[in-house]
Amino acid sequence: MRPYRERVVRVSADGGELHLDMAPVPGGEFLMGSPETEPGRSELESPRRRVHVAPFWMATHETTWDLYRVFMFDTDRGGEEPAAAWADAVSRPTPPYRPMDFGMGVEGFPAISMTQFAARHFTKWLSMKTGRFYRLPTEAEWEYACRAGTGTAWSLGDDAAEIDRFAWHAGNSDRRYHEVARLEPNAWGLFDLHGNVAEWTLDAYADYAEPGDADPLADPIVWPEHEYPRSVRGGSWQDEPAALRCAARRGSELSWKRMDPQIPQSVWYHTNARFLGFRVVRPLVEPPIEEQERYWAPDVHSVRRIVERQRRGERD
Repeated sequence: MRPYRERVVRVSADGGELHLDMAPVPGGEFLMGSPETEPGRSELESPRRRVHVAPFWMATHETTWDLYRVFMFDTDRGGEEPAAAWADAVSRPTPPYRPMDFGMGVEGFPAISMTQFAARHFTKWLSMKTGRFYRLPTEAEWEYACRAGTGTAWSLGDDAAEIDRFAWHAGNSDRRYHEVARLEPNAWGLFDLHGNVAEWTLDAYADYAEPGDADPLADPIVWPEHEYPRSVRGGSWQDEPAALRCAARRGSELSWKRMDPQIPQSVWYHTNARFLGFRVVRPLVEPPIEEQERYWAPDVHSVRRIVERQRRGERD
């Protein structure tokens, strides 16, 4: 496996483009969760269990507004890519009622305030656009990539005094997110897994199961059965360092839609989650085509109903 650049959208006649830089994450085993001696830990980070993760590529930084706005506003129709027609058929977010960057910056900055459904739908659009299978990471993949072979609280060590080198957090962010990839990466070349914006994973937010007879667990995932809560990782610009640890996790909340003026509330936006974004992964071994839709499609009835209304031309 080697790093590669995924060219997604041509944006000008002179060769300008939007792309994703993808870093290889080698397969392997690790201890998922935190030890009882780790300062700032939560009981929801235990019991620790040994997990095997298959190899994959991960975007070197969070998805930026540059590319996410192409998906949002449908500005790429008519592209020459072989999969462009399929990509154009993917549903897009309805226009927001206010700028979703909240004045913190757009070009080169992480996209924020989307629901997990919107992030998953972006990965479908990206897959159709490029002809490669992209999705959100599982919790296990995310933590494994964040640790990059380490067993420390943060990927660059156990000393919170060093965190300014590699993370934007409450103590150094000036109450806003920052351009991606401006601080030090981890050992696998991945930026901003600690802080800047927190990141969606595929999993439901649930207690860790006891390891049981399976040791190690192979590529575990907890498929959601309800809209809330779902697992978010990494912490953000508004969090203290303890929330940025490799093992730290939190669940999504309905309150993240508190300022949403739409009735019913949008399936696309979390208007109060100015700290929340995502990045994409691509597994080395792609699932069969008939299984890929599960990673993208609406997975609860309430969301499916609103999406169907939108497809009929009704505002969600």
